Amino acid sequence: MKFSPTKTPIHSVTLPELQAQFREMGQPAYRAKQVLEWLYAKRAKSFAVMTNLSAGLRQQLEAAFGFDVPELVRKTGSEDTTQKFLFKLADASLIETVLIPASPALYGDGSDRHTLCISSQVGCAYGCKFCASGLNGFSRHLHAGEIIDQFLRVEELSGERINNVVFMGMGEPLANFDNFMQAIAILNAPWGIGLGARHITVSTSGLAPQIREMAAQPLQIRLAISLHGATDAVRSQIMPVNRKYPLAELLDACDEYCSRKSQRITLEFILIEGINDTLEQAAELGRIARRLDAKINCIPYNPVEGLEWKRPSLRRQDAFMAALERVGADATIRREKGGDIAAACGQLRLQVSREEEKKAQLIW
Repeated sequence: MKFSPTKTPIHSVTLPELQAQFREMGQPAYRAKQVLEWLYAKRAKSFAVMTNLSAGLRQQLEAAFGFDVPELVRKTGSEDTTQKFLFKLADASLIETVLIPASPALYGDGSDRHTLCISSQVGCAYGCKFCASGLNGFSRHLHAGEIIDQFLRVEELSGERINNVVFMGMGEPLANFDNFMQAIAILNAPWGIGLGARHITVSTSGLAPQIREMAAQPLQIRLAISLHGATDAVRSQIMPVNRKYPLAELLDACDEYCSRKSQRITLEFILIEGINDTLEQAAELGRIARRLDAKINCIPYNPVEGLEWKRPSLRRQDAFMAALERVGADATIRREKGGDIAAACGQLRLQVSREEEKKAQLIW
């Protein structure tokens, strides 16, 4: 399903695009910077408050552009201060955004951060067997404004300054490449949110052609690979995308990315009992990490209602990490944050959707 807003979402527009629009309206191009200052420095929610613009110009902008502020449906907070936000979009679609306190394990520099985990799609089409995001199927891509709105709304609702963004929420960001890159431009630009490219990480399930395409982009965006299996046999069992882009093709694309960028790749590896938590998988994972000079981020599985997978015991987790250490891999384990609030991708959306279905059944 494709969603077409009645007006162009103002938060999806870049400075060059807005300048072109102003020229068409017979207005000086510098007005575009004034509008963007209101949007991102002052966080204006309407054109009416932009008092250094004429009333006539504000009316023109109101007719051309829309503020589709996502509605907060539910907010959950956990003991470790992770917060999850469920938002309703203009077409009533539900998406999730997660605010995570200090995540130094992912970035390796020991610094405190407020990291925002952003969604790029409504649902997901890639069907990873352990993930809740795709259980209700794929609905549509998010446009750039809906991606940016997650950042703006969470800063507003939480009162926190977000200094790090990871595209690890619902959806496969590289399958929504154009909108994703448009949002990256707005996040990074000095006229936009002004977040440094090194503070932006994109996580992909392994779309090799788009990894190569992203490698050709000038920005030094960080890349994380949702690997979760160190051999084709294991990875294909839990990640259907591996049948289209098997490990050899994926790793070749990662080699190209590494050759063009200065940041190290992160390999995400969710540990699932009896599936990928063996010592053999650890050895293969270490070999891949050495080839790419990559960091490994191990994450014990966060159970999802309706799925069969289980989290390994602490003993098995420790054995896996010890095996990685023996082969000299740069690896950390991230004991999950937000497990008590269903913070894994898609869980809150799935929970609310099932509640709505039960309500509908009772009504009928």
